[in-house]
Amino acid sequence: MSLETIWAPWRLDYIAKDEKEESQVEQPEKHVQPKSDCFLCDYRQQPQKDKKNHVLLRGEKTFIVFNRYPYNNGHLLIAPQEHLGDLTEIPVEVQAECQAMLVKMVEVLRKVVHPDGFNIGLNLGQVAGAGLPGHLHWHIVPRWNGDANFMPVLANTKVIPQSLEALYELLEQELTEKHA
Repeated sequence: MSLETIWAPWRLDYIAKDEKEESQVEQPEKHVQPKSDCFLCDYRQQPQKDKKNHVLLRGEKTFIVFNRYPYNNGHLLIAPQEHLGDLTEIPVEVQAECQAMLVKMVEVLRKVVHPDGFNIGLNLGQVAGAGLPGHLHWHIVPRWNGDANFMPVLANTKVIPQSLEALYELLEQELTEKHA
C-alpha cells in the first residue's frame, strides 16, 4: 500500500507561527514525465524552467530542488550537477558545495518556516529507499513537534499544508534578500 499525499495549503494558517498570510494558494501541476530516466539531469539542463521545475537555487556544482512528493512542507533535495550514483564518485569540491548548500538551506528554512528540527540524509542504493539511485541527492526535511498525525496511519495519506509554489516564493525571496 503506497502513501497518498493530500495538498492542504489552507492548513498553513493553523500550524504557522507568526507567518504572513499568503495572498493566493495554488495546487501544484501534475508531474510531467522526464525526458530522460533522471529528472535531476533534466532539470540541470533546463535552467530556463527553474521556477516550473521548482529548482530553487543553483551553485557551480550542485542545485536545490523541491521534492514533488514531500514528507513534509519544505522537503528539499540537494544534488550534484553531475549524474553520480555513489558517494565514492563525488569529488571533494562537490562534497564541500553540497555541505555548504545544506547549511544554507537549514538556515533559510529555519527563518522562513520555523521548524523544530530537521531530518537530513541520503538513501544510498535502491534497497535503502533511493527512488533515483543513479543520481545521488540529499534530503532536507523540516520537522515540527506534532507533525505526525493519524492520517498516515489510518488513511495512508500525508497532509502537506502549503503548496510548492507558495513556499518556493517565500524561500526564493529569502535567498534573494539575505543570501545573494
